[in-house]
Amino acid sequence: MQIIKIFLLSIPFLISYFFSITQLESNKKINSASADSISALRIAVVGDLMCHSPQFQYAMITKDSFDFNPVYRYIKPYLEDADLTLGNLETVIGRKGSTYSGYPRFKSPQEYISALAQNGFDFLCFANNHTLDQGERGVLTTIEYVKQNNLGYTGAFTSDDDRDSVRIFNINGIKIALLAYSYGTNGSLIPKGKNYLINLIDYDLIQKDILKAREKNAEIVLVNFHFGNEYQRFPSDYQKEIVKRTIELGADLITASHPHVIQPVEFFKTENATLDTGVIAYSLGNFFSNQRKRYTDAGVIIYLNLEKNITNNQIRLKSVEYLPTWVFKGKTERGNEFLILPADEEINSDDYQFLTESDKTKIRQAKTDTYEIINFYSQKVKLYRH
Repeated sequence: MQIIKIFLLSIPFLISYFFSITQLESNKKINSASADSISALRIAVVGDLMCHSPQFQYAMITKDSFDFNPVYRYIKPYLEDADLTLGNLETVIGRKGSTYSGYPRFKSPQEYISALAQNGFDFLCFANNHTLDQGERGVLTTIEYVKQNNLGYTGAFTSDDDRDSVRIFNINGIKIALLAYSYGTNGSLIPKGKNYLINLIDYDLIQKDILKAREKNAEIVLVNFHFGNEYQRFPSDYQKEIVKRTIELGADLITASHPHVIQPVEFFKTENATLDTGVIAYSLGNFFSNQRKRYTDAGVIIYLNLEKNITNNQIRLKSVEYLPTWVFKGKTERGNEFLILPADEEINSDDYQFLTESDKTKIRQAKTDTYEIINFYSQKVKLYRH
């Protein structure tokens, strides 16, 4: 989708961003006596967007020229099938001529960001344990390229004023605020006096941000966390406690990443929020990475479908859908490639002739694993149908 207007409102110590976004043409049917009285908002959220060394090596065209666009050629329509698409940016961007690196301290080519912008993404959460991999300069450089590509961001900032801003998207008459926080920084020190470089999980800060969002007339607050134990398929007590407190503070929707595997989705009764029923996706897994073991090679797109009755201004979470995804790494007719594939497609299709029998088995396994874990707490999450 295309962001068509950006309004910048300045008041002392606060900058608030209001984004007006065009709605994608859609065939969604609204079960209502009067469709004219209903406004709909469809949000797509993915998990970790990583860039290990093989990923940028496969994307290399010349010594310092890269193309990540082919990675998304099969998944792009599913990212564009939303009014707002966001994910967790778990890498840092370097300038042209940099020595790029993967784990444990990421530094990726700027083309990584431009490919996200060209393939359906609108917004990036940039609060995670790798945000400070390249120190303050890495944060500022990454945000510079994010802004150059007309993507929104939160979770890491360029100044106190930037951090104290409220990111509010006004989409189809529904105002939604996006907030993001990380459990830590892998031991990287935050420069003294520059806590704005990353949002850490802090209940006072979360409460302050939610209250500020409500003061700026945000109707829905979505909080994205980076937390949990890596490679564990169920949320820890730590995750559950943070979610409980965040619900009490007034969040409507909560999504998360970091374990690098998918964890369950759970519905909850909200407190001090707009929605009567909210949802927590404890971990959305790896959307794009080089991790190849079972569970880590899979991700999921979660679609949060909201409806607003414009007559009485009531908003409800109409439905939650999910699309299993799987990361292919191998040889195609174009050479060595990474590809993000929708795992619900008929994998014997002519479009996927590059898949080996082993690949097909792994895709089927990823789909089954995703279905079982997503629905472990609730059967309300429906498989996406394009």
